[in-house]
Amino acid sequence: MSISFCPAHLRSEIEALSFQRILFIIGLLILSLNLSAQSNPISKREITFYSDTTKLSGTIYTPQKPKAALLIVHGSGQEKRMDSFAGDLSKAGFCVLTYDKRGVGESGGVYAGPEVGTNNIDSANLNLLAADASAAVAYLSKQARPSKLKIGLIGGSQAGWIIPLAAQKNKQIDFMVIFSGALVTPKEQLRFQFYTAGDAQFWDKHSEKEARQHIKHDPDKYEFIDIDPLHTLAKLTIPGLWIWGGKDIQVPTNLSIENLAKLKEVNKGYSYVLYPELGHNTAFSDSPAPMKTAVEWMQKISSK
Repeated sequence: MSISFCPAHLRSEIEALSFQRILFIIGLLILSLNLSAQSNPISKREITFYSDTTKLSGTIYTPQKPKAALLIVHGSGQEKRMDSFAGDLSKAGFCVLTYDKRGVGESGGVYAGPEVGTNNIDSANLNLLAADASAAVAYLSKQARPSKLKIGLIGGSQAGWIIPLAAQKNKQIDFMVIFSGALVTPKEQLRFQFYTAGDAQFWDKHSEKEARQHIKHDPDKYEFIDIDPLHTLAKLTIPGLWIWGGKDIQVPTNLSIENLAKLKEVNKGYSYVLYPELGHNTAFSDSPAPMKTAVEWMQKISSK
C-alpha cells in the first residue's frame, strides 16, 4: 500500500513504525557484527626473549582458537616488527610472533649493514639471524606446544636463506613459507641483482640465457664467506612452500625453480607457486592471490 494516499495522521504513524523498524534492523546488524568480532578475539602482548645474551623485543598476536603458530622472519634492511602483517595472519587464525631485528627498534645487539654488502649476507650474519629466529621459536613453542599447535616460519627475500638455516637449528619447526627467496647462493643472487640494476623493464630487454651467463660468470663485487641454501634444504624433512614472481629482478626465479625441482627428489613436501606477472614483492603486491595461497596452504598443513 502506498502511503501517499493515506490520511495525514495515518501516514505519520506508518512512517514512525517504518523508522522504528529500520532502527531495529540496524541494531540487529551491529549486534551481529559485534558477536562475529568477539567469536575469535585476538589478544596482543608485548614480549622479550633472549638469543644467547642479546635481548630481543617483539609482539605476539593470539586468536582465541589458533590453527597453528607462526614466526615472521625478516628480509633485508633495518626491519622492526611487522605488526600489520602479523595482524592479518592472526585474523586468518594463526598465533603470530613478530619482533624487531637485532640492533633495530627495541631489540638489543648490533645490526649488520650496509643493506647490500659483505657483512649483511655473509655466512656469519645469516647464521646469526637464523639463531635469533630459532630463539624466537623456542619462546613461541611455550605458547603453541601446550595446545599441540604446529609451528611455521614465514618470510620473504633474504628470509629465504635464513629460514632453512633456522629450521636446521631448531627441530620444533614444522613447516615454512618463503616469498621470493633465492635458491642460489648470496654471491649468485648479487650478480643477478647487479646485472638487472633495478630496471623494471629488464625482462622486456633481456633473455633468461643472458641472465644465466651473468649469474655464472660475472666477477663478484664483494668477497665474503658464502652459503649454499641447497645444501641446507637437502637435509630438511619439513614441508615448504615457495612463492615467486615471474618478473623478479632481485632473485633469479627460473633458476630457483629449477633448483627446487632437484630438491624435490629428496623432499616431496617442497612445492611452489609462480605468479608470472608479479615482481619481487609477492607478499605485499596489489594482488591478494599470493597471500591467499600461502594462508590456504598453511591451514591445510596445520590440519594434518
